[in-house]
Amino acid sequence: MTETVAPDPTPEQAALIARVRRMMLIAGLTTAVGVGALLVVIGYRLFKTDGSASIVDITATLPKGARIVATAAAGDRLAVTVDIGGVTEIRTFDAKTLKPAGRLRFANEP
Repeated sequence: MTETVAPDPTPEQAALIARVRRMMLIAGLTTAVGVGALLVVIGYRLFKTDGSASIVDITATLPKGARIVATAAAGDRLAVTVDIGGVTEIRTFDAKTLKPAGRLRFANEP
């Protein structure tokens, strides 16, 4: 079989080939750095802890005869609607610590 021999590139062609190789090297390194940064961010978000792994056990006492009507979670707050002898009250708690954050009472006009 006969092998075809490519002629030697001219100096302009050699400069163009070197330039294309350099551009491909830069593009490859940029891609590798981008993929590495993405993997670091994903790993950080997977393994970071906000302290939410701790279990909080709190007992909130209600007045005698009170009953819970409804509960709701909104953002970082937990709202509990309580009926205390015909008076409606909304108590809010911090969702992470379960500490009381506020109380809103409703009463009927006389």
